Amino acid sequence: MKLLFFYFYMAVNTEKYREIIEELDGKAILVAVSKTKPVEDIKALYDLGQRDFGENYVQEMVEKFGKLPKDIRWHFIGHLQSNKVKQIAPFVFLIHGVDSYKLLQEINKQGEKNNRVINCLLQVHIAQEETKFGLNEEELNDLITRIGELKNVKVCGLMGMASFTDDMKKVRSEFRNLRSLFEKYKTLSTISMGMSADYKVAIEEGSNMVRIGSLIFGER
Repeated sequence: MKLLFFYFYMAVNTEKYREIIEELDGKAILVAVSKTKPVEDIKALYDLGQRDFGENYVQEMVEKFGKLPKDIRWHFIGHLQSNKVKQIAPFVFLIHGVDSYKLLQEINKQGEKNNRVINCLLQVHIAQEETKFGLNEEELNDLITRIGELKNVKVCGLMGMASFTDDMKKVRSEFRNLRSLFEKYKTLSTISMGMSADYKVAIEEGSNMVRIGSLIFGER
C-alpha cells in the first residue's frame, strides 16, 4: 500500500521535463508552473536542475519560499493585487502580468522599502477573450513612457496569453502581434508567451520565456 501511494504521489514527469529542456535548447527560459503542487514535487524538479518556478497565489508562494532552497527564482504569474505586493517584494524574482501603472507604483514602493529593484513584465491583452487581463497598445505605450519615474522597478519585457483554442493559426497570429509590439521597444529583453498547449508555436514566434505546468507536474 505504501509503495502504491508513493507511485501516485510522485507526479513529476521527469522524462517530459528533460524532453522540454532539450527542445528549448537555450532558446527560452522554462518557468515550471508549480501552483497547487507540493514542495516535494518542486524539490524533485529542483534536484534535476530547474530553478525558475511560477506561482499564482501569494500566500502559497510565501509558504513555499520558506521551505525550499533560496536559490530558486520565484515568478509570480497570477493577477497580483496591490495590497499583496508587500508579501512577495522581499524575494520575488519576476512579477508577470503587470497591467496598470497603479500596480507598478506599488511594486516600486515595496521595492524601495526592501532596498531592491523588482523585475516586472507588462501584460498585453492579445487574446480575443474578454476575460483575459492586459494592456492595449495605447495603454502599453503610455505606461512605458512613464516607467523612468520608478527607480525600484525594472520592466524587463512583455507577456501575453493567447486565446484558449485548438486553432493554432489564431494562436500564432496573437503571438505574432505581441512580438511586433515587443520589437518596438529596444530596451526590453524578455517576451513571455506560450504555455503547455501552445509553447511550441510560441517559440517559433520568438518567445524567450515559456510557462509550463501540466506537462511536467500533471493535470491539477
